[in-house]
Amino acid sequence: MARWFILAGLILVVIGVVLHTMPWLLNWFGRLPGDIRYESGQTRVFVPLTSMILVSVILTLVLNLFSR
Repeated sequence: MARWFILAGLILVVIGVVLHTMPWLLNWFGRLPGDIRYESGQTRVFVPLTSMILVSVILTLVLNLFSR
């Protein structure tokens, strides 16, 4: 179990470094049609519905591939 946590941590670090050095890779994320953004005065509300559905579908596909 500890090896899986170490592997997951290393993968997250690599993804974080890549996204930090190349921020243009995710300029589209959070700006998809269906993501709700509301700004009024000092109030900001952001509900990434479409983005989270996309993340859920991708993670489901990846986990199903690894489980087989």
